[in-house]
Amino acid sequence: MNKNDSLTIGGVATRSGLQTSAIRYYESIGLLGSDRSGANHRRYSRHVLRRIAFIRAAQRVGLSLEDITAALSSLPADRAPNKTEWARLSRAWCGRLDDRIAELERLRDDLTGCIGCGCLSLATCRLYNPDDAAAADGEGARFLLGDDPDRFIEGIAP
Repeated sequence: MNKNDSLTIGGVATRSGLQTSAIRYYESIGLLGSDRSGANHRRYSRHVLRRIAFIRAAQRVGLSLEDITAALSSLPADRAPNKTEWARLSRAWCGRLDDRIAELERLRDDLTGCIGCGCLSLATCRLYNPDDAAAADGEGARFLLGDDPDRFIEGIAP
């Protein structure tokens, strides 16, 4: 790596808006790579700024670091990915992002009437979710996740 084309960890932090501790953590889990100078200082290729931008965008849409690591492992580590490589990666996530968008739309539409266990009213909870029957479908706010609350009305629950 040419010294003029590389950045110190402080330079990467300044350009990316991340703390140096986050950059070191990303490196420790394999999201970023660096070379070492003669004085054993980290030196980063400029393309890590694109990887960091990608990581931050992926986190904002709710992807885990495990998912991001898996995706970035399919891209070249020694250079910025080209347009075709980015397009392949983004196509692989379209279905997941569509699911996330649908989940957020349900949350937006149902927020005033359904939060936590499925509603804001203990009286309604006893009607729609007697004895926490919705818990059998899995963790989380089942009605916000798309489960049908009508299934759980007293006498209808499975």
